[in-house]
Amino acid sequence: MSLPILVTGGTGRLGARVVARLLEAGAPVRVLTHSKAGPGGATLVPGDLTTGAGIDAALAGVGTVVHCAGSAKGDEAMTRTLVAAAERAETRHIVYISVVGADRVPVTGRLDRMAFGYFAAKRAAEQVLEESGVPHSILRATQFLESMLLVARQLAKSPVIPAPTGSRFQPVAVDEVAARLVELALGEPAGLVEEMGGPTAYLTDELVRGYLAAMHRHRLFVPFRMPGKAAAAVRAGAILTPDHATGVKTWEELLAAEAH
Repeated sequence: MSLPILVTGGTGRLGARVVARLLEAGAPVRVLTHSKAGPGGATLVPGDLTTGAGIDAALAGVGTVVHCAGSAKGDEAMTRTLVAAAERAETRHIVYISVVGADRVPVTGRLDRMAFGYFAAKRAAEQVLEESGVPHSILRATQFLESMLLVARQLAKSPVIPAPTGSRFQPVAVDEVAARLVELALGEPAGLVEEMGGPTAYLTDELVRGYLAAMHRHRLFVPFRMPGKAAAAVRAGAILTPDHATGVKTWEELLAAEAH
């Protein structure tokens, strides 16, 4: 029987899809959780990557970890806690989800950190893995279609919508990213693998206008130019990966499903 696969962040948007796909593949799955609730079919194990409580026990006997837990603050520290425990447990493989542009978006000033701190956090977590002795695979993906939908939905609540000029996104479906993570988890450690992006890049206002049209709404747009080096890098295409537009589901398809 194969060793269990531990999924951190296994109750989140991406992690839940990873768990579901691993179970479909017949893999024994553990989900690191703060609560007693979780996906059926998986073994729930208590643990906290912030404090380190329960992590050693959660990793006992685990062959692979799919690390989906993370945030703009504390991601590096949580990854460091996980890696230290994985080294003690002699874990064979950690699969980590990062973001396209982690190494290309300069987060140096205060404004950069406020708007784009997520990219710096992801790169710092990558470096923890790279400098460790734990075999690993790192997948950088673009923003999720489903996350962009939440942003568009929130912006649409306002009668006036701020639209940063020149900022393009290449959203990819979360389930497609989950499928790639599962493929990596069931394979051998591969280091930094090819990036993954959606099929099409859109300006921010194109995404929101598409949502408004699908919902039969109208709003006033106010364009503005975001300051800072990070924003300039985003305008220059740092968070796009046109050579790896392997995603299939489009923004228009998501909106069509949302409208029905």
